[in-house]
Amino acid sequence: MKHGELQKEQAPLYEALYRYKNSRQASFHVPGHKQGRAYAAFSGGAGFLEQIMEADVTEISGTDDLHHPEGVIRDAQLLAAECFGAEESFFLVGGSTSGNLAMILTVCEKPGDILLVQRNVHKSVLNGLMLAGARAVFLQPQQDKSSGLVTAPAPETITAALDAYPEAKGVLVTMPNYYGMGTDLTPIAEACHRHHVPLLVDEAHGAHFGQHPQLPQSALASGADVVVQSTHKMLAALTMGAMLHVQGPRVNRGLLRQRLAMVQSSSPSYPVMGSLDLARRLLHVQGARAFTAGLAAVEGLKRGLAELPRYGLLHPQEQQGEAADAAMSAYTTQDPFKVVIYDRMGILSGYELQHRLEARGCIPEMSDDRYVVLLYSLGSTKEDTRHLLDALSHISVEKADAQTLHSLHGNAGIFPGPTSTEGSTESTEKSPFVEFSTWNNSSQGHFSEPIPFSLAALEPDETEAVRLQDCSGRTAAEMIIPYPPGIPLLYPGERITEAAALRLQGLAQAGAKCQGAQDSKLRTILVFKNSRKQGHV
Repeated sequence: MKHGELQKEQAPLYEALYRYKNSRQASFHVPGHKQGRAYAAFSGGAGFLEQIMEADVTEISGTDDLHHPEGVIRDAQLLAAECFGAEESFFLVGGSTSGNLAMILTVCEKPGDILLVQRNVHKSVLNGLMLAGARAVFLQPQQDKSSGLVTAPAPETITAALDAYPEAKGVLVTMPNYYGMGTDLTPIAEACHRHHVPLLVDEAHGAHFGQHPQLPQSALASGADVVVQSTHKMLAALTMGAMLHVQGPRVNRGLLRQRLAMVQSSSPSYPVMGSLDLARRLLHVQGARAFTAGLAAVEGLKRGLAELPRYGLLHPQEQQGEAADAAMSAYTTQDPFKVVIYDRMGILSGYELQHRLEARGCIPEMSDDRYVVLLYSLGSTKEDTRHLLDALSHISVEKADAQTLHSLHGNAGIFPGPTSTEGSTESTEKSPFVEFSTWNNSSQGHFSEPIPFSLAALEPDETEAVRLQDCSGRTAAEMIIPYPPGIPLLYPGERITEAAALRLQGLAQAGAKCQGAQDSKLRTILVFKNSRKQGHV
């Protein structure tokens, strides 16, 4: 092994917590629940949290310190780096959000620094830009013509933007997207490194990548410099448990440690950190075998769906002919654990299909106007698949009285695609993303001019609320974030296109949940009174 006496079968931090729990020592330290004993006299007790509370400790002798690890946390992170192929790994107790904030604050050291950013990123990335006072050059993502969904920008777009802005501090992309779709990151990493900048990857949904032959290659193996993964999403950690991995010489690791200490709690959750250690050990010891049962469950679902022609299944291999060739560059890999289905008849929207599945005891990960995302993992079973297929079978013969997709103004979450014609290979609507007046639509790529971000609050007299029907052509003064997946459709300073206005109306009509909107019902949207105000957050 690389790290002295450490063995992959160990879980140093978890084992320390286990020893503490069983030692029954008298606690004269936080937390105040005192291993859950505060609930002893309460008739309800601590219930299912009791055992967790027994191991909920703080930085005492033997448990180490996340912000200055010298013992069991250091050892656990060393083993994580070995397992995931990093030079150095850091535990995150604030989910991938804290990792995204930290890597942006590390690369953008000074206000005004430029970062090239994929446009369809998670809201935490935009928050990181605001905290850093950075300027973002937004990169237009590639759109899969068959589904209408988008992945990462093309390598040519990134190269063109780096040529135009050689002072850029790095490039940040998301891979895979929320639907499990991805492309090869290697050409993007190579483009970044030719320009001597780091590639930062939000791989929140790909912590399992590279761990089985049927899974896509990981961002680290593709050459990324900093990678953030939500270990709780696709592996087996507790919610909020995530990791940040680093390799190569292009990132100031001392500054990264400082930034992590800034954005993470000084009282991190030891149960969450212990679960990260356990999740790593499970994967490290079992290797590809850890995914056998989950993959078998997925295959059972695909066989069952073949007997239910009502439902379509999103997969790049379904594309045919010349149209597929154009689309394949945007969409070459699909995470087998993200099963994305839709109603081939174009009658049930994704929202309605999710509602009907939930009524039958099956809870999907998310839905949009057209699709439902069913998330499998190494913890999924064939019994789960049987339950799901039974529910889908019943739904397929239910009365089709739901709102049709046609009235929802497109599909696919952020970008629209074909909504009614099975097998259509082209999106007939324009993207509902905002339309920068500063987009550089060169033959080499599509990217914006630098857009400044800051924490400056807007003055009330700068904005007004207008009906969604009247917002086309105006400039957004608030962030509109359909959640999930948490990718902003609009942010302050972007001009609202007609397609974006229709998209907003469709979301409101479908009852979609949108964060950031002042009007929770999404009947109105805040815009700047001066419609020329643009490009500042």
